[in-house]
Amino acid sequence: MKYSLNLNSFIENTFILTVFVLFSIESIAQEGLNAYDANGKRHGSWKGYYDNDSGSLKYEGTFEHGKETGLFKFYQPKQKNPVATRFFRPGSDTVEVKYLAQNGKTISEGKMMDRQRVGEWIYYHNNSDRIMMTEHYENDSLHGPKVTYFDNGNIAEKANYTHGKLQGEKIIYSEKGVVLEHLQYVNGELHGPARFYNGKGELLTEGNYKKDRHHGIWKYYENGKLKEEKDFSGH
Repeated sequence: MKYSLNLNSFIENTFILTVFVLFSIESIAQEGLNAYDANGKRHGSWKGYYDNDSGSLKYEGTFEHGKETGLFKFYQPKQKNPVATRFFRPGSDTVEVKYLAQNGKTISEGKMMDRQRVGEWIYYHNNSDRIMMTEHYENDSLHGPKVTYFDNGNIAEKANYTHGKLQGEKIIYSEKGVVLEHLQYVNGELHGPARFYNGKGELLTEGNYKKDRHHGIWKYYENGKLKEEKDFSGH
């Protein structure tokens, strides 16, 4: 009987000690969250919530004396998985950004500097690792080649941008890789020779644009033969 009482007392004391230790660990963890350094700057692990709702996480990440470092995750209200991540690499002015679906698939990814897109950005087909489009940015404006892809991997469209405006050649393809449109742009406007083809690659129409409008002689074909000409010189 004495042995039984001592055993029960031991179990009870052990349970109390375990609860105390777990409570202390949790308290220490909470105390280490959302802390500030001696200069009042955020330091260590941080979590932010929507409207101070502890069940609706907004972001989580680590600060190093007020500066973001490493991986940050961002959430939409009431959603379990992050909708975006940002990776802050020490010594770099650019941030590596990903936008995510709730199943974890990447929607798009690229880099930002001062919250503006820079360099190459990649977009993916829905629920797929296949690339849908690549773009290039400078100060958050399209600048450089832009290529769009069909789901089968073939190119759908190629174009080039300068400071946000279409510049130079733009080609549109069929899903089988046949050129459908071959155009020229200057400062975002159709300007220069243009050719249009059918799905077999046969020429349908050709002519010139001048500042987004038909200009000069345009030719129209049928079954490979010239059918009609129109003069837009007066337009």
